[in-house]
Amino acid sequence: MSLDSTPETVDLESTETTPEPAKVEVDPALQVRFKTQNGKTLLLLPPEPTESTVSPWEEMWEQLKHRLAAGERFWQPQTAIHLMARDRLLDARQLQIIADALTEANLTLKRIYTSRRQTAVAAVTLGYSVEQQNSLSHLTQAAPQPGTTLDDPLYLQSTIRSGMEIRHAGTVIILGDVNPGGSLIAEGDIVVWGRLKGLAHAGAKGNRQCRIMTLHMEPTQLRIADKVARPPEHPPAEYLPEVAYIGEGGIRIAPAQEFARWLTEHQA
Repeated sequence: MSLDSTPETVDLESTETTPEPAKVEVDPALQVRFKTQNGKTLLLLPPEPTESTVSPWEEMWEQLKHRLAAGERFWQPQTAIHLMARDRLLDARQLQIIADALTEANLTLKRIYTSRRQTAVAAVTLGYSVEQQNSLSHLTQAAPQPGTTLDDPLYLQSTIRSGMEIRHAGTVIILGDVNPGGSLIAEGDIVVWGRLKGLAHAGAKGNRQCRIMTLHMEPTQLRIADKVARPPEHPPAEYLPEVAYIGEGGIRIAPAQEFARWLTEHQA
């Protein structure tokens, strides 16, 4: 009897396993996202990147389109959106693209929060309400402690139309008119080099030393700190540059020249 000496071939299953790809955790703070806070719907943009292989705008725009497509069925029609732009530098064209994309998703851009002066100016140019301040980590923030330094003045060369509201943690200077229905709210002074026909609130965090100055004082309401004043029933025959300030009995309005003398007397 002959024996087959050919060894039997046995297939052995390899005991080695292919390693799973490493999971990459994405920081939500670095992504475009929507969030509901205090009854408001916020659109939060990631901070301006320090390094990026693609255009910061193109990267953010792709994220926004994805978020809008993914959340389309969850929003009520015409939901008001508060855009938290943070330190993102956005020009008028880019803001308009965002607004148009929101409109296509049946959403409405209502207000823009930014720490960049250029973005604030671009937003006002397009007719949107703006809040310009340094810290934008939260929609509502605690009131600053007494003696806190105000932000640099916000200078806008624009007409503030009805429905627009400008908020700033410092002085607001407007080269233009404030129409009825427009609002200026500043923690510092308010200066309007034009007609003030809307609402102006200076010293919004309680500073009674703040003033409201304009070439044409015809507001719907004046507020300085916690004091409120309304315009007289009978407007003056002639408008002169005037200053509103807190004096004896509440808010007083004086021609600029007289106020300068009053100020000199009280500082002597």
